[in-house]
Amino acid sequence: MGRVHFIGGEKGGVGKSLTARLLAQYFIDNQLAFIGFDTDQSHGTFSRFYTDFASPIIVEDFDSLDQIVVTAEEHPGIDIIVDLAAQTSRKLEQWIQDSGIFDVFAELGYQVFLWHIMDDGADSMRLLDSLLQKHQHDDVQFVIVCNMGRGENFDAAKQSPTFAKAKERNAKFITLNKLQSRLMQKIDFSNYSFWAAANNTESLNITERQRIKVWLNNSFSELGKALKTDQSLPSNYLK
Repeated sequence: MGRVHFIGGEKGGVGKSLTARLLAQYFIDNQLAFIGFDTDQSHGTFSRFYTDFASPIIVEDFDSLDQIVVTAEEHPGIDIIVDLAAQTSRKLEQWIQDSGIFDVFAELGYQVFLWHIMDDGADSMRLLDSLLQKHQHDDVQFVIVCNMGRGENFDAAKQSPTFAKAKERNAKFITLNKLQSRLMQKIDFSNYSFWAAANNTESLNITERQRIKVWLNNSFSELGKALKTDQSLPSNYLK
């Protein structure tokens, strides 16, 4: 069965593109095929770092969004990653409702993963509650991502009625650790993929590369929980 991953959270700056990039690197390093789409017309972070794997689509245009379904039909079984820009949920939900998209994916043998990336603020909780209310389809797999790079304390969220509701819907819960801010900036300003950063001996010293490897290993372990796989950092990182 294929999977289509909608990486969202609606709120800007919570780490949606970071999660899409991590998921892409996870697939690449574990030799798992995927095709990516980037809905962010202003920054296009996902497609910038993974040019060979991701292409832009326009969320306001149904014909453009339809390319996600066309891809699923033309490449059966391949995973699809869709990086959703902030404030795109209304148009996406209209496309889903008007076209019966979840039923189409089910017909094509695809499971829909709705990833909600969170900081530790109240807005992320409110948006998660709205997501759970809007999507009642039985086959949808929710993945709740607590991004420690955008929040220090998720205790209130974990004890909330919204998290309890998500658990009742069999949501997966994962935590992404924070990578040192200066090091993340160094990666982004250099336009490195995470693999390139972990192996770049010219611009990054040995402790920086090791720090990235530890962070990636932890991130891959968490992603494996969401995907029901047991993959950690591939051995080629350790050469």
